[in-house]
Formats: sequence, C-alpha cells, structure tokens
Amino acid sequence: MYGDATFAPVNSISEHVYTIIKKEILAGDLQPGARLLVLEIAKKFNISQAPVREAMERLKSAGFITGIPNKGSVVADITSKEIKDIFELREIIEGFAVRKSMQTLTESDFTYLENIINEMNAAHEQNDILNILELDMEFHGFFYRRCDNHMILELWHQMQNKVMRFMAISNRHFSTEGLADWHLRLIEVLRSGNVALSEQTFIEHMHSYKTIHLG
Repeated sequence: MYGDATFAPVNSISEHVYTIIKKEILAGDLQPGARLLVLEIAKKFNISQAPVREAMERLKSAGFITGIPNKGSVVADITSKEIKDIFELREIIEGFAVRKSMQTLTESDFTYLENIINEMNAAHEQNDILNILELDMEFHGFFYRRCDNHMILELWHQMQNKVMRFMAISNRHFSTEGLADWHLRLIEVLRSGNVALSEQTFIEHMHSYKTIHLG
C-alpha cells in the first residue's frame, strides 16, 4: 500500500510517510477519528518507528491528527462550526486580497489562473478529487500571495489545510462538476475591472461551502 522506503535517507523517509498520510487524509481515505498507530505504520512502510514518529509530529503540528488519551493519535475532527468560522473569515480577508491584487494583475497572471482552471477540468475528467482541491487552493492562494500582506498570507496558510480537509470530507454533499466554470466566472469579473463585483462574486463562491453541514 505505502511502498518500501527502507533504503531512503531518514529525512526522506519521514517526508515520504508524512506526504502519504497527509494525502490519504485530504482524499478522505482516512476519516476523522481513524487511529494511526506508529508500530502499524512502520510495518506497512517496512521502516523503523523513528521516522514515523517524526512524521506524526509534523501531522499534529499541521492539524491533521490529534492525540487522545488512552487511544493514541487519531485523524483530527472538523466541525461545521469550524468551517463556518473559517469561511466567514475568508469572506473578509479574501475580499481584501482580491481588491489589492486587482491593482496589479497582468495578462500573464490571467494566463496563469486560466491554466489552473484547465488543469482543474482535466482533474475532474479523471475524477482526481485531491488534485482538484489542490488546484482550488492554488487558484485562491494566488490572491493571498499577490496582495502583499504577510499577515493575511499567514492566515491563509493556517486555514488552507482545514479548508481542503473539509472539502474532501464534504464531497458527498456536492459535485466538483461546474467548479472550473465557477472559477472561469471569477476570472471574467476580474477582467471586467469592477472591484466591487469581483469581491462580491468571490464571496458568493465561498458562501455555498459555509452552509454545508458535516454529518
């Protein structure tokens, strides 16, 4: 399942374990509450326990897993309230990021964003949910990076793992079909130069997620 990492350097082994488990959590293969046992993971990777523990600490720091007394490490839960709070914050700061970014957008920026949408369409055809989520984060992350506000960018980095996890878990509530079209609409309003309309369209795009309740 995980592949043999026996002969890789220790840091590479830990990175490999971290990446695989992170992908399984984001893809929804590991659901909230699923137990993650160091010994079991080490056996599956055919490695010692040390790099697994290192990877687990990174996963805890990133908010993907949490420790529960008498149970060990489990995939962290994510609640409807958390998501509502995150998307309300996104509506505020992403609106600002879009306003600031529009002042400096170039044709090459639009090409970059359109290429992301093309990749999103290709990922949808392949039913590659994880790639779609990563591309969605790349699209929106562009504006957080471009607005030249380090505090807002830091908030985005803190939010995006939970946003991706939520979208993966809640995939049963909505289809990714049409997601690329939504992003094309975002580009259209950006090209119009209408700042107020652009900000409002981005907020509407996020609002539908905020109303989803996790079962």
